[in-house]
Amino acid sequence: MMQWRDGTVQAVLGRWPGAVEYAVRLAPRPDASGDEGTVRALAYTALVGEPQVGDRVLLNASALLRGLGTGGLAFVVAAPDRLPADPAVPAGHIIKARYTPQQQMFMAVDEQDSPHHAVMTGAVASAGDLEGLPVVVADLHSALPAVLAGIRADRPRARVVYVMTDGGALPVAFSRNVAGLREAGWLAGTVTVGQAYGGDHEAVTLHSGLLAARHVMRADVAVVIQGPGNVGTGTTWGYTGVAAGEALNAAVTLGGHGIAALRVSGADPRERHRGVSHHSVTAYGRVCLVAADVPLAATGDEFGAVVAEQAHALVREAAGALTVRQVPVDGLEGMLRSTPVPLSTMGRDLDGDYAAFLYSAAAGRYAARLLSEGV
Repeated sequence: MMQWRDGTVQAVLGRWPGAVEYAVRLAPRPDASGDEGTVRALAYTALVGEPQVGDRVLLNASALLRGLGTGGLAFVVAAPDRLPADPAVPAGHIIKARYTPQQQMFMAVDEQDSPHHAVMTGAVASAGDLEGLPVVVADLHSALPAVLAGIRADRPRARVVYVMTDGGALPVAFSRNVAGLREAGWLAGTVTVGQAYGGDHEAVTLHSGLLAARHVMRADVAVVIQGPGNVGTGTTWGYTGVAAGEALNAAVTLGGHGIAALRVSGADPRERHRGVSHHSVTAYGRVCLVAADVPLAATGDEFGAVVAEQAHALVREAAGALTVRQVPVDGLEGMLRSTPVPLSTMGRDLDGDYAAFLYSAAAGRYAARLLSEGV
């Protein structure tokens, strides 16, 4: 059940496109549960407008009160005394966050009234042809800036479109990474697919989202990753990143060049995520049923040898036709240290888990080199 709280906005703590973070003083509760105080609360401006200091706000505090890392802050459900105005001209009829109290209606790129409908139903797009578009797929949202760093190391002017799936956060506005990367010009645009929303374009499915990235946004490279907030249970199949394998299936089915970015860690305290994570082993080894490439950072050190052995074992046992591709790492560290957003995965920065970001950057570099080779 959702745990409701109400409170009063005390201060604005930060803002980025589509979101404002507040300090909210909780109102006293009759049950004296001990959770009164000031909390961090996030408002999505497209949903609830922009509350002002002194406004009363209603909050969903469930994840905050449970102390969760994923979604572990309060969310503004409404500012009842400052409701936003209706949009001037409602557009579209595709509903996302369907059948929830905060469902929203969007103009999807693939719906009949979209100005891009003709492109999406054209001869190339309707045939499902990505025209060899390199599609980098990763498990964790934290891989996004590292993948882009790898692309920009060799092709700084490549048009890269982020396709956000709905395994984590649904609003793209939750991602400070996306906001910072867009502002810095590292991303050409975003497509939100499935139940995810708030991108430059909305798409009903991952398949139509990939086609929109190519034929509407003219992407040179697409990067497919869930939004922030990966869910895992410590079981083989109970994690949202399993969809990375399905994303490769979609990309290759549509005529794209699938690239599987390995989830690697040299610092995770959980054995199942050390070296090549069991998430990559399952998603790429058992869910992916198509031919795709697995870039491997050619580090030449002992840890790299362990990762290489694990990657080759994954490929040998894979259901699809995976191929390991060695990628040189010269210059990647400098690019990683120059990202316009802080690198962080599971609370660890670049120096805290260098391998996690290096292998993602290697996948980006591999995509860039496909462009250079005209593959």
